[in-house]
Amino acid sequence: MAQITLKSLAHSYAAQPAGPEDYAIRQMEHVWQQGGAYALLGPSGCGKSTLLNIISGLLTPSDGQVLFDDQVMNELPPEERNIAQVFQFPVVYDTMTVYDNLAFPLRNVGTPEAKVRERVAEVADVLDLTSLLRRKARNLTADEKQKVSMGRGLVRDDVSAILFDEPLTVIDPQLKWKLRRKLKEIHERFNITMIYVTHDQLEASTFADKIAVMYEGQVVQFGTPRELFEAPAHTFVGYFIGSPGMNFVEIVRTESGARAGTVDLSLPPAMLEAIRQARSRNLKLGIRPEFVEISDVPADDTHEVEIVMLQDLGTYRIVSFTFAGETFRARLAEDRPLPGRTAHVRFPAAWLNLYIDEFRVEVGQ
Repeated sequence: MAQITLKSLAHSYAAQPAGPEDYAIRQMEHVWQQGGAYALLGPSGCGKSTLLNIISGLLTPSDGQVLFDDQVMNELPPEERNIAQVFQFPVVYDTMTVYDNLAFPLRNVGTPEAKVRERVAEVADVLDLTSLLRRKARNLTADEKQKVSMGRGLVRDDVSAILFDEPLTVIDPQLKWKLRRKLKEIHERFNITMIYVTHDQLEASTFADKIAVMYEGQVVQFGTPRELFEAPAHTFVGYFIGSPGMNFVEIVRTESGARAGTVDLSLPPAMLEAIRQARSRNLKLGIRPEFVEISDVPADDTHEVEIVMLQDLGTYRIVSFTFAGETFRARLAEDRPLPGRTAHVRFPAAWLNLYIDEFRVEVGQ
């Protein structure tokens, strides 16, 4: 196992990058602690797989260093980095049995056969492959092949890290939850550093203790699922995490405080002071739909809004309404009364976030 450190790391596929827009990975500093279960989360094209391939050695970074513990790995090929990587699509030897596929990484490093039998049996049990051990891999379904491919990555307990590049893409939806839990169990049992790349926030939250959210080649937030939900460090995190994502509205400074569209806002003094001191005009407020309070009764700190849509999703409802020219959403429990055509909304100060140049500003009480 190893601590993986990315030091001043950047990568461009262009021969002569002219600016930040030419970089698939913009300069970053990041540490994956030894024995952690991590997810690398973001949309297609944000740099997740590029970063994973740099860690594994399939790519050499344009700038900076990759360190395993204190050893610089930039010049070492993948086979000398002592890692396992599981790809999006199955990598198996079709002419071998499932047993021999699982045993191959162990035999390749000279593991005694008794140890091979023990580890293969253990991993096969965890992945529900025991009944298939004598079957040739070519006779397996796509789901089963990917489980074998995952098992090949998990079978060695002496690797520095295991890297997963969207490994559940070909897995039947009914099995995805079960396999995510299996991976979590394996991590808890063997305490191996694992980095799991995905664009699915549910996969990331189910598997990882901490999630690195990537956007345009940068890690814009690294934290627990709860931290990403309650205090998104970047507007993209607020938008990408949650269903539906965070509500945002642009605001401007006024002599008396702040305004969104034509709506004068009543904000906490500390937030007003942060707005007053901001040098940028790129100012936004954000709040999760779960924290918007909505009712038929007006109050001094509520805003009257027009309801534009109601969506009944069984265990909860999504209420869409117009506020300051933007479509906002509130999430209501199924036992909450529904508002009429117009309603009154409150944005509790404890859950209201201020963003300057897209990054969240910590505001004192």
